[in-house]
Amino acid sequence: MNPVSQSKLQKALLIVLAVVCLLVSSFSQGRLNRTRDKLGLTRVEALKNAPPLLVFTTVVLGGFRGIIANALWIRAIEMQDNGQYFEMVQLADWITKLTPHIANVWVVAAWNMSYNISVKFSEPEDRWRWVQRGIELLRDEALKYNPHEVELYRELGWHFQHKLGHNLDDAHLFYKASWAREMQDVLGSGHPDFDAFINPQTDEMKERARELRTVYKLDPAIMKETDERYGPLEWRLPETHAIYWAVVGRKEAKTDDQLIKLRRLIYQSMQMAFHRGRFVGLEKTGRIEFGQNLDIVDKTNAAYEEMIAEDKQLSEHIGKAHRNFLRDAVYFLYVHARVSEAQKWLAYLKQKYPDMAPKGSLEDYALSKVEEDAGETDMNKTISNINGYITQSFYYLAVDEDDIAAGNMLMAKNFWNRYMGKIQDGPSAERVGLPPIETMRDKVLQEVLDPEEGFVPELAALLRSKLGLPAAPPPNTNAPPATATPPPPAGPAGG
Repeated sequence: MNPVSQSKLQKALLIVLAVVCLLVSSFSQGRLNRTRDKLGLTRVEALKNAPPLLVFTTVVLGGFRGIIANALWIRAIEMQDNGQYFEMVQLADWITKLTPHIANVWVVAAWNMSYNISVKFSEPEDRWRWVQRGIELLRDEALKYNPHEVELYRELGWHFQHKLGHNLDDAHLFYKASWAREMQDVLGSGHPDFDAFINPQTDEMKERARELRTVYKLDPAIMKETDERYGPLEWRLPETHAIYWAVVGRKEAKTDDQLIKLRRLIYQSMQMAFHRGRFVGLEKTGRIEFGQNLDIVDKTNAAYEEMIAEDKQLSEHIGKAHRNFLRDAVYFLYVHARVSEAQKWLAYLKQKYPDMAPKGSLEDYALSKVEEDAGETDMNKTISNINGYITQSFYYLAVDEDDIAAGNMLMAKNFWNRYMGKIQDGPSAERVGLPPIETMRDKVLQEVLDPEEGFVPELAALLRSKLGLPAAPPPNTNAPPATATPPPPAGPAGG
């Protein structure tokens, strides 16, 4: 073969080899791109609302977007160190657009809004807007790009549990009231008909179900699952939503550490829901007042035991919290007149923690929780405590909290019996003796129905109706305006 023919053959072979390589490369690149996209590693979205220079630089550099994000991140850290939280907002927005699949970027941005910026404002409405924005950033944007990122679910649940649920922010009651109104508008009540949202039949329910899914990103089927496992829960309260997002996150958890973090969020939120997971008289009085959710004692106890068994690192700490929960459960059940349940959990407490369980009878333990204020034989303190429990009994009776009303009256009678039993054989029994409990009850009733010094007129009317008493006489138009006192604050039974 002459040199010319050999050269042509070599060129032809090289061309064929190049074509084969291109075909193989194309095939491999296609598979590689699909794998990168499946794993969320492809970041080719165009930036929006960023300065033209940043957009231009991003397009030109392509895969070097991470370098730009790192530079912006360093600048954001400097701003945080200098307390320039407002300036960080726009910077964080660019960083999340450059690196939308890095969870920590979203977490820091949301935390900055909810915690650092919100407290710069004195008005609750202004604070609430920034807290809302932090929640929306995680719920509506971060999880859209990272639906399998467990840390984002934990952080979102933490916002509900800590920022809205706890009382560390001066505006926490405003947050709770605002969230309750939003949920009331969508759900219709604190414990909705989940099936009606899962399969809506009317135009109204279809619209509410759409809003529930698209605006609040709540799946009614998972809500029902959560309520059946941990409830009944009050869905207008933030701790319930902390539990919900922890439940959703658990479906994505891959490691024991992820599961433990989410279970920890659940049991802490269950503890909150037990202590104050119910609105008391909200529909009747419009006041934000919380009561214990005693219907979840069994499930809260189960959440504690699950955490103790699985979280070996904190099992001793959780065990102490579990013991305190059981002690509270016994007391709260007793003052809600659920005596048989209180007796059951007292027996369980003594079996589970024999060295730390209260001694004596159920009545002895319940009274010991408040006996420090009552004193051993101090007549004035005893009368004050008895009258206080009777007053609270009438208040809760007026707002249809019959169990709490009965429990408070029971505590008043027990205080009366304990005091009279201690002094009956003493030399001054007649001098420091108490009137009959019925007499004390009637006197307190007269006081709370007094138009000038008692309950507000609306509450007094509710109490009269509940007791079957006649309506109050019309006010004397010639008399000066009366100043009615509000209903009493929640005491030991109210939470």
